[in-house]
Amino acid sequence: MKQIEGGITAAKGFKAASVAAAIKYQNRKDMAMIYSTAPCKAAGTFTTNVVKAAPVLWDKKLVETAPFVQVVVVNSGIANACTGKQGFDACKATAKAVKEALDVSVDACLVASTGVIGMQLPVEKLANGVKAMASQLDDSTEAGTAAAKAIMTTDTIHKEIAVSFTAGGKTVTLGGMSKGSGMIHPNMCTMLGFLTTDIAIEKSLLQEALSRVVQDTFNMITVDGDTSTNDTLLIMANGLAENEPITTKGEDYQNFLDALFYVCEFLAKKMAGDGEGATKLFEAKVVNARSKEDARTLSRAIVASNLSKAAIYGCDANFGRFLCAMGYSGAEFDQNDVELFFESSEGRLQVFDKGTPIVFDEELAAKILGASEVTIYVDMNEGDAQATAWGCDLTYDYVKINADYRS
Repeated sequence: MKQIEGGITAAKGFKAASVAAAIKYQNRKDMAMIYSTAPCKAAGTFTTNVVKAAPVLWDKKLVETAPFVQVVVVNSGIANACTGKQGFDACKATAKAVKEALDVSVDACLVASTGVIGMQLPVEKLANGVKAMASQLDDSTEAGTAAAKAIMTTDTIHKEIAVSFTAGGKTVTLGGMSKGSGMIHPNMCTMLGFLTTDIAIEKSLLQEALSRVVQDTFNMITVDGDTSTNDTLLIMANGLAENEPITTKGEDYQNFLDALFYVCEFLAKKMAGDGEGATKLFEAKVVNARSKEDARTLSRAIVASNLSKAAIYGCDANFGRFLCAMGYSGAEFDQNDVELFFESSEGRLQVFDKGTPIVFDEELAAKILGASEVTIYVDMNEGDAQATAWGCDLTYDYVKINADYRS
């Protein structure tokens, strides 16, 4: 497997387009389209929030029941959540506009929205946007990048990646893009993510692979503890790589799984590091825990703690905040087994050793915590399970951004 240039248009048969439809924003692109020249197998994972946006309900149904999909239409600015029947009608109107513009059946069109909750989408603008994008579809890297930028809300950077690997003697490509900066918390985090691949694979295995990978990638990031109404991760596979279709969990399936994990982890970390107002990527790695679930629980608790996040922002070597978060996480452990370290490009420093604080160099600790990517490394010394979670620091700007988000 190797990382290559591009994103959602890297795989064979995939095209993208974007347009300024004035859904909410002015003078910037706010709609994107992903199109496959061939029908695709589809899989998806969605928010665990009981309050689910209309596009989540629309996509869940299609992923489960549609024989194939071919198009995804995304808008930013308005989430189409808590919008009742009118919101669901907007999804249907978008799909109908796609049918008219591209001759793709209504039940082969997935939709996604991100932005303010409780506002109705301007259906006429959506339809006009679809029509404009249908005439601009292109398989260039630039078209994919423009689409990745169009779905941004409070994101400060666009997020895209592509990799290639081998399956059945054929070169297979997997690309992706995502957005997410605030309202991000595990079990799906607040995000939209779209993956495209030319691999030939059985639909049930595609879904199984995505559901498995999401547990240790997108479900391990948090920015602010809020699980969104709109979280959606979709993958489309059109089979144009012409590999022997994957129907069992052999070597080809493992190669695909590895590539999928790499892409999802890359995008997840980009989202965590781009949290609203963030200045640092904050990582917690827990090793030698009693179980995988304990390791996940402990690492997520560390990066989710507001006090931990504030300490990372202030370069404050207050290791008690990380231990405290672990203690209320719900995982059982003996603090007298725990070792805790600070790590970054500036060095590594142990600060806690099996129940006892260590006298350490405060200046070195502040230097390590001052790096753009900081890791809290915790050795539980109680088993052989491990997990890593990602978040960001908590800054003054987070409050500023969310205090006037609707305006």
